[in-house]
Amino acid sequence: MATKVPVYSTNDLKSTTDDAILPYLNNLPAPYTFTPDHSKSNIRFVLGYSAVTIAGFTFYADRTLGWEATTSRWIIAAVVSYFILNSALTYWIWAVEAGEVYSGKRKTGETISISSSVKKNTVPYKLRVLYKSPAGKVLQDKQIEAPLTSWFSAQGEFHSKPFRQWLASEIDVLRLAAKESEKKTEQQ
Repeated sequence: MATKVPVYSTNDLKSTTDDAILPYLNNLPAPYTFTPDHSKSNIRFVLGYSAVTIAGFTFYADRTLGWEATTSRWIIAAVVSYFILNSALTYWIWAVEAGEVYSGKRKTGETISISSSVKKNTVPYKLRVLYKSPAGKVLQDKQIEAPLTSWFSAQGEFHSKPFRQWLASEIDVLRLAAKESEKKTEQQ
């Protein structure tokens, strides 16, 4: 069954499309399969959960110890720490991750980073693809775009085949993987 989202919600259309990238890149034929790199999202989770833990601690202290206890040095340090962690989290999301929806590595050492963006209430889905060799040489640095309506039906159903075909037509390594898939299909 196809995933169905509201057709007038750009955020839902973008999120559904972003979510389709990971299973596609992880299920390419060998040797083109990518393994996702979760290091950036792990750092985001550590920053976010640390800030939430501190906020929970200060809430608990306020509820159990009363207002007077919240003026102690420990509580003030916790509140300052919360704001520092939250500022670091905001910086991390906007400057470091910068819209990255996928980062992965092939067994041969090549890495790929894909960032996406969509302007509010518009249909062009934009991707920036950065594909590097194991030595760090840029093999492909490309910005591509296509209307979200290319892979969503009028009822909001996501169709992965046209999306995957678009990616394979624009990204060199995925084009090679698609040709490999075709060969395997023909041999069967």
